[in-house]
Amino acid sequence: MISKQKTVALWSIWAILWPGVITTVFVVTNPQLQGREFDLLSFAFMMVIVALFPVVIHNSPIIFIHGISLAVFLYFGLFFEMIMTQIAYIVSISKVKLSRPYWYKLPLNLTMFLFVSLGSALFYYALGGSHGPSAFATPSDAIPIIGYVLSQFILNHAFIYIVRNYFLGNKGTIFDKEFFWDLGNTSIVMPIGFVLYVLYMEIGEAAIYYVGLPFVGLSLILTLYYASQNVNEYLQKANEIGQELTGRLKVGEVLDRFVESLTVLFHVDYVYIFDRKNKDDLELIRYFDGDKNIGFQNPQFSSFEGVSQSVCASGQPILYQSRKKWRHIRSDLIPKKVESIMSVPIERNNKIEGIITIASHKKRSYEKFQLMLVGILANYMAVAIQNARHYEETKRRSELCPLTKLYNYRYFENLVSDYADTYEQVGEKIDASVILLDLDHFKRVNDQYGHESGNEALCELAVRLSNIVGDNGTVARYGGEEFVVFLPGVGREKSLAIAEELRHRISSVPFRLKEHITDHQGAIDAWLTASIGVATFPEDCESPIELVRHADRAMYVGAKQQGRNKVASYERILEAAE
Repeated sequence: MISKQKTVALWSIWAILWPGVITTVFVVTNPQLQGREFDLLSFAFMMVIVALFPVVIHNSPIIFIHGISLAVFLYFGLFFEMIMTQIAYIVSISKVKLSRPYWYKLPLNLTMFLFVSLGSALFYYALGGSHGPSAFATPSDAIPIIGYVLSQFILNHAFIYIVRNYFLGNKGTIFDKEFFWDLGNTSIVMPIGFVLYVLYMEIGEAAIYYVGLPFVGLSLILTLYYASQNVNEYLQKANEIGQELTGRLKVGEVLDRFVESLTVLFHVDYVYIFDRKNKDDLELIRYFDGDKNIGFQNPQFSSFEGVSQSVCASGQPILYQSRKKWRHIRSDLIPKKVESIMSVPIERNNKIEGIITIASHKKRSYEKFQLMLVGILANYMAVAIQNARHYEETKRRSELCPLTKLYNYRYFENLVSDYADTYEQVGEKIDASVILLDLDHFKRVNDQYGHESGNEALCELAVRLSNIVGDNGTVARYGGEEFVVFLPGVGREKSLAIAEELRHRISSVPFRLKEHITDHQGAIDAWLTASIGVATFPEDCESPIELVRHADRAMYVGAKQQGRNKVASYERILEAAE
């Protein structure tokens, strides 16, 4: 896109130059139709048709406009070639339906084609070229025709290079992929245009249809073929993406891969994925912002005023090609510069589980078959998320102690191992500590009050540990009446302070036991103490993996053997041993 000032300047230049150049060419060349008005209209009709249905190969069009315009130029002259080329371009660009920010392309390209036609014609005349039946009367007449074709190609790309580099600011080389594609295009189209001219000279108006109609038919057939191939390619990609999604084991990975796939498959500026919490509430669980301007974080909406909420209420997908089609729908999420929108429900077992909404700044960015593809991908994603959530829940349960709801030792061991791997990759010695805690004489609680009371005490202890440690680290049940705490980024001084607070909270506050086996009516209080060992990396060991073993030694040697209800650090027992 360019600035508004440049756009106004372009339209002003075109409005001044276009009528002046066209009028001058008409006056100077004095074009004559000589009763061939219908023939010229037939050429014009053919140019309009091929402009509407270009042959597309590997996403690049082969446009036969220039071939037909060559035949028109050779017989009817520069004025009619100019007019018909301008009309054909207007028809071609109307098919694209440029959005307002890109309207500058119309005067820019019309002016460029005007001067390309004029410049190549002047070169043709300089080489001695003429029009009508005498344009190719002898073999030597091929020289100005070849010169015309080459000059048209060179001027066209010279203008493109100048506009792109010095007007639009998109630096690049003139010999790019587009240059060589257009070179091949010219080598195919221009000979066809010359043959059309020769046949027109021999058999008249019928040549236009003998040559033109087959190519129009070919364009239509190839257009339909390409459209079906395009849909098939999208379906194949959707199937590949769906299989990949169902192989993901985490919900976050599924959502990230899904969003990534959408940005590859479609022109996407924004993606919104909502999870349906209940009948009326949608929660935004993932979004993509190509402009990186969205500032919200997981808002919830309890009304159906927005685009996504409307789809959730109706259960039907929607496709809007421009903003004026959906301006009646109030949306707090979608920026005002968005034009095109696709929104589809995520369904599972005939129930709407969420909504996917895709938005683009451009008008008519999406087609109906793409809406169908998003629906297919949404179904894949629904299955993938369900599988991932099931896996995560199974994994979560396997990592939790069923009694205390704390993490178990297997999870804790993996956590420390991952931390050690991260340390080795980073290469920096970042503090980490482990606190190992064992209840003193816990067997007496089970013997005196029963095992159910012992379980009560363990559960209450788990709550106390979690409340004290909070966000500083992770608490896990080591086994039996032993608990372990991992404190990443916490040094010796703070870890000892946390350990002392744990010891004090255990010994100073009684445990309320309701399921005891004594004759006492109601809950009773049980007083417990704990022996605690602390080890810190890197002071006490060379790897975080050794922290648990060193904390265990500190607990038994420094706390248990020293009378219990104590906190001991690995450093102190080493100093005592020395």
